[in-house]
Amino acid sequence: MRTTRGTRRARRTRRTGSEPRTALSALRLRLILAGVFLPFFAAATVLFAVWAANSGSADTPGSGALTVLAVVCGALALTAVVDLVVVARRLRRE
Repeated sequence: MRTTRGTRRARRTRRTGSEPRTALSALRLRLILAGVFLPFFAAATVLFAVWAANSGSADTPGSGALTVLAVVCGALALTAVVDLVVVARRLRRE
């Protein structure tokens, strides 16, 4: 597909013919879910990181497991931020 300036734009996915031509993603729902879970995962990241920093060697759960939980929650918070940006751009375009 060519635009007027000669640059090439690829389609996101090819149509197989089984989906409706006007199928849309539930962008508002994605926006709400990402907005709700972003502060939750950000707070959980901070909580687990502080807990891991203050845990002793004989404490259960250990600092290693708490660090893993903090990293996982941080990755989920980052995913929510990226989803918020993508959804906001798509909503502006529509």
